[in-house]
Parts: sequence; structure tokens; C-alpha cells
Amino acid sequence: MRIIDVDQSNVERHGFFCYMSKKKSIGYQRKLTWLMARFSEGMRIKLLELPDRGFIEYIPGEFAWRAVDAKGYMFIHCLWVVGRSKGKGYATALLDACMRDAKKAKLKGVAMVTSERNWLVGRNLLERHGFECVAEAPPAFSLMVRRFGGGEVPAFVDNRATVRRRFGKGLNVVRSDQCPYIEDATATALAAAEQAGIASRVIDLTSAAEVRQLSPTPYGVFGIMLDGRLISYHYLLHKDLVPLLDR
Repeated sequence: MRIIDVDQSNVERHGFFCYMSKKKSIGYQRKLTWLMARFSEGMRIKLLELPDRGFIEYIPGEFAWRAVDAKGYMFIHCLWVVGRSKGKGYATALLDACMRDAKKAKLKGVAMVTSERNWLVGRNLLERHGFECVAEAPPAFSLMVRRFGGGEVPAFVDNRATVRRRFGKGLNVVRSDQCPYIEDATATALAAAEQAGIASRVIDLTSAAEVRQLSPTPYGVFGIMLDGRLISYHYLLHKDLVPLLDR
């Protein structure tokens, strides 16, 4: 196994794991532009060298694109090992690389938002590596932390009042460029709303601060809301989304 460090100088050559077969797509290009702005903030991406398949993406907590207060911690956005690469200890190797970087930067620890549903790793993997749950939020989120010492721990941001004021009637898609799949997820949601005769709009989150202020869930970077009610924080197929729009 070899781990490749992806940075501004080589990201166009190595990619960032997701959408590698669709480099000309809007989703891939928006993610690439987003990454170029994040490297100066301390963004790290580590890829397993092919034929192994997996990656980890993390950034200092004050720049995390999740609805969290995690200053002083390294924050993991994504951790993914797929296919035949599962069960070989690669997730552990990627987590260890992240923790080494956090210790080298003299941070307080490492944190991550997990979910027992879709688009995020489950908490069991992190628990096996010394992480503890310090907070939970609906519908199925846990804030997992591996502390290197004492002191304050990260927390979910309570932005419910702001979100209720901001999102009213109709379908509201809250989105960012952190994940390349979000482009298709947004288009699918808008098409389903049009079919259902529901007015829709897109709210683009363009900074980590906006994520903390306006995201309807701790996941931060994507959410579908109908009449102020959360429908989903992850990609839904058209056939799965249409029934949810029946008022």
C-alpha cells in the first residue's frame, strides 16, 4: 500500500477520488475549484494508490465545512474505502495519517461528523480507533472526537432559529461545492419539484462560515427542505424524491 498526498501542485493529475471518470463534468470542476481555495487553509487529501481505492479529506476545524465549532482540532470531511480494498486495514492507515498531521500541527485532536444513514461513515469505525461521541443531532448524526489531551471538545452549531427564518414555503436546496455529487443531487431535486408543481430555489453556501450559519443539518454542505422541513441531507434518486414532495 502507498498513500499519495494530494495538494495544489498535483490534484489535477491525481484527482480527489470521487468522479474520476467524469473529470469534465460540472460537479468535478466545481469541486476542483473549491479545493484550490481550500489548500491554503490547510486542506489535506490522501489517496490510496491504485489499484487500491480509498481516500481521506480533512482540514483544520475553523475551516471545516460542517455545522460545527471545532477550532483547534483537525476535522475529517470524508473517509471512504471501497470495493476489494475493504477489510485490509486501509481505513486505519488513512486515519493514522490524519492523526499524525494533527499532532504535528499541535492540535487538540481529530473530529468528524458521522451518520448511520447515507453519505457519511458510521461511528463504529471511529470508536474502534479511540474516538468518542460528544454530541448527537437529528436525524442520525454523531460528532466523534479523538482527543490528544484535555480541554474543550468540538460541538454542533445550534443554528435552528436562523434556518427557520431563512427557509419558508417551497423546495429549498442548500448546497455547496464540497462534494462533486451535489451538482447532480441538486438538479434531481429541482426537476422533481418542477414535476410536482412546487416552487424551488437554490441556496449556495460559499464559505465555512455560511455552512455554520445556514446549513439545516450538521452535515453542512447539502440539504433539501420542503416548507421548512428537512427532506434529505443526501442524494436522492428522482423516484425516491417524488413521493416525499406529496404535501
